[in-house]
Amino acid sequence: MANLKKDIEKYALANAFLHNGKANSGAVLGKLISKDSSIKSKIKNIMPDINKITSKVNKLSIKEQESKLKKIYPDFFKPKEVEEKVLPELPNVSGRVIMRFEPSPSGPLHIGHAYTLNLNSEFCKNYKGKLIIRISDTNPDNIYPKAYKMIPEDANWVTKGNVQEVAIQSDNLKNYYKVAEKLLKIEKAYVCDCDPEKWRKLMLDKKSCDCRNLKAKSQLTRWRKMLSKQGYKQGEAVLRIKTNLKHKNPAIRDWPALRINETKHPRQGKKYRVWPLMNFAVAVDDHFMNITHAVRMKEHRDNELKQKYMYNYLKWKMPTHLYVGAINFIGIPCSCSKVRPLIEDKVYSGWDDPRIPFLRALKRRGYQPEALIKYAIQVGPTENDKTVNGEEFYKQLDSLNRDIIDLLADRYFFVPNPVKIEVKDLPKIKEITLKVHPEKAETRKVKLSGNTFYITKQDFKKFKGKEIRLKDLVNIKLNKKSKFTSKKNKEIPKIQWVSKDNISAEILMPSGETISGLAEIAASKLKPGSIIQFERVGFARLDRKKQGKIIFYYLHK
Repeated sequence: MANLKKDIEKYALANAFLHNGKANSGAVLGKLISKDSSIKSKIKNIMPDINKITSKVNKLSIKEQESKLKKIYPDFFKPKEVEEKVLPELPNVSGRVIMRFEPSPSGPLHIGHAYTLNLNSEFCKNYKGKLIIRISDTNPDNIYPKAYKMIPEDANWVTKGNVQEVAIQSDNLKNYYKVAEKLLKIEKAYVCDCDPEKWRKLMLDKKSCDCRNLKAKSQLTRWRKMLSKQGYKQGEAVLRIKTNLKHKNPAIRDWPALRINETKHPRQGKKYRVWPLMNFAVAVDDHFMNITHAVRMKEHRDNELKQKYMYNYLKWKMPTHLYVGAINFIGIPCSCSKVRPLIEDKVYSGWDDPRIPFLRALKRRGYQPEALIKYAIQVGPTENDKTVNGEEFYKQLDSLNRDIIDLLADRYFFVPNPVKIEVKDLPKIKEITLKVHPEKAETRKVKLSGNTFYITKQDFKKFKGKEIRLKDLVNIKLNKKSKFTSKKNKEIPKIQWVSKDNISAEILMPSGETISGLAEIAASKLKPGSIIQFERVGFARLDRKKQGKIIFYYLHK
C-alpha cells in the first residue's frame, strides 16, 4: 500500500505541474491504471486515498510542488526519447531518383497539396534526387493565370527550396503531337468521330467501332482534320489509345487521349486547338523527363493501367508508382474553385487570408515549412484514407510548429482591450530586466514611465479590489487608483501589463477577428516577418508597421 500511495503522490504532483498547480484525481487514477490494469477492480478502495493525497498536493505552492516532484519523481523531468518517424526506402532505385509533382493551375497550393508534394520532395532529398514541379495546364477551361507564378513560389517555400525544375505542360504541345502521330502510325491509336453515346454502348458490349479498324493512313488524315480549324469541330472527334476491349474495367477500354478544345488558353492563346487529356500528357512527360518514381493518390491506380498501354506500345520504361490514400479535410475550405469567388467577392482578403488553409496564409501567419514537412512524414506514404477535421489538423500542425519556433520566438508583453490604472506609492523603478526567453541568456529592458499602467479589461473586472501581482514587477491592490503593497513574489494572481511607454498593436486572428491592444515599446523595434510570443496570448508574426501601429498575424498558442 505504501508504494501505491507513493505512486499516487508522484502522479498527483506531476499532474499539478502540468496544470498550473491543480492536480485532478481522475487523471491520477488514469495514470495508475495505465501502469497496472488490476487497479480497475480496486477503484472504490483506493479512490479515497487518491482524493486525499491530491487535495494535499493542491494546497502546496507551485514551487513546493515542483521541489517535491523533483525529489520523488526525477524521471518526470528527463527528456522523453521519441523515435523520429522516417520515410521507407523507395523500391526499384537504380541511378538518380527523379520525381515530379503535378498541380493544376486552378489556384495556389493548399495543405492537401503540401502532403503529397512533401512526400515527393523528401524522397528526393533522401536519395539526392531531382524534384520537378510540372504545371498541368492542358485544360484551358480551368486555369487561374496568377497560379503560374504562385505555384512555384509556394512549392519552393514548403519544400525549403528543393524544387530543381518547373515545367509547364502547355509549352509541350508539339511533343504531344509527335507521340500521338507515332501511335497512329503503328496503329495503336485511332481518331474516333462516333456519336459518344453509340461509342459508349459499343464499349460496354466489348465491341469496336468502325473508326478503330481504319488503317494508319486514314487515321493520320483524320488527325490532320482534328488539328485544322476547318476540320472537326469541338466535340466531334477524339484520339483514343487502343486497349483490351474485353478488359474487366470499361473505363480502361480505348481511353481518350487528346480532344479538341477551342477555349482561348492564358499562355498559348488560340495557337492550338487539340489538347491532351491527363493520362496522355502524364505518360509523355514522365518518359521524356526521365521520371523514376511518382507518389500519386490511390485513385490513380486505373490511370497507371491506362498509361501502361502507351509505355508498352512505345517500349518505354514505366516509372515506379507509390500510392497514398486521400486526406479528407473536414470544415476547411481547400477547393480553389470554391475559394476563388469568395476572394473576388471580398469575403476573404486574398489567398493569404488567415481563415483559409492555403500555404500563403500559413506562411503569413508564421508557420514554418518544416512543420508541414514533418506532418507529411508522420502520415507517411500510406494507402489508408484519412478524415481529418480542421481542429484536429491544426492541433497537430501547431504542435509540430511550436517545437520549431519556441526557442526562436522572443517574449513580449501585450495587453488586449486595455484599461488604464495608476499605482499609488509605487517605488521608483525606471526599468526591469527580463529574459527574452526562459531558456535563453539574452535579456530585454522593460521601461516604466511613472505610475501609469495598462491591464486587460477582463483582469480589471475579475480582480478589482483584490491584491494581485503585476507580472515580474510588484504587488498592488487593484483599482483605477491602485495601491502598492509589496515587491515580494507571493502566491497571488499574476496579470499582464504594459507601462505608459508602449505602442499600439493589432493581432489578426484565424477567425478574421482583430484584437486591438498595447504592446511594450520594445516590440516597436521588431522587423516585419519576426515571429514572437506575446506572453499569455500566443505566438504571432509581425506582418507590417502602419502609422505608429504594429500589426500581427496570430499563429497559435
